[in-house]
Amino acid sequence: MSATTMPRTTVQPTARPMTATPMFYARLAGVLYIVITIAAIVAHIYMPSTLIVPDDTAATVANITASQDLFLMGGIGAELIVLLSEVVLSIILYVLFKPVNRTLSLLAAVSRLIMTTVHGINLLNYVFILYIINATGFDVEQSNAMVSMFLDAHSYGFTIGIAFLVLHVFALGVLIYQSGYFPRVLGVLFLIAGFGYLFDTVGLLFINGYTTTPDVIAMAITVAEIAFPLWLLVKGVNRVRYQERAID
Repeated sequence: MSATTMPRTTVQPTARPMTATPMFYARLAGVLYIVITIAAIVAHIYMPSTLIVPDDTAATVANITASQDLFLMGGIGAELIVLLSEVVLSIILYVLFKPVNRTLSLLAAVSRLIMTTVHGINLLNYVFILYIINATGFDVEQSNAMVSMFLDAHSYGFTIGIAFLVLHVFALGVLIYQSGYFPRVLGVLFLIAGFGYLFDTVGLLFINGYTTTPDVIAMAITVAEIAFPLWLLVKGVNRVRYQERAID
């Protein structure tokens, strides 16, 4: 009895489609940068300049009491948008720069996430201010003193969070410079901005009388923070060089 052998058919494995491309991540990162910028302008510039009067707690309390919706939505709500966007952006940047240096990309992501965590906890100071203003168990002097204390705590807490952003900016500058799929000049701009953030953070935390960022430092930071998101949106990544990096 002879057995017939059936020809074997080999099934070629099909390539698993990528769920997202580097260009998609680049565009999404650019959009998130813009969302963060707009929300941060509301939370860190518009709301404070409208309601918070430096060295006049009584006027500040009166403003917040009269415009609690602005304080709630512009201060707390807009900051929450910033923080949630920061979480997603940190992960996307890690994915984009992992082919360059996994360890350095992880450092950049973790340091930005720590900043986000510190700022999230720091946001409780604004919640406490609303509670104090609406509470009935405090007299005027007690309310003003506690509001002043929580405003100062919020200011220090925000600066402490930025200290972790310094690590992120330096790491991101090196990653951009070494990547090959982003222009090196963007990396140089971020390294300059890193020194600006460092100088500003040290001044705000440890130097008496240092309250305002010098114009030259603010300009260096602004140029880097605008140029990179614009490049992500308009140009994205050099996909050929990204793939070369990813294969290596």
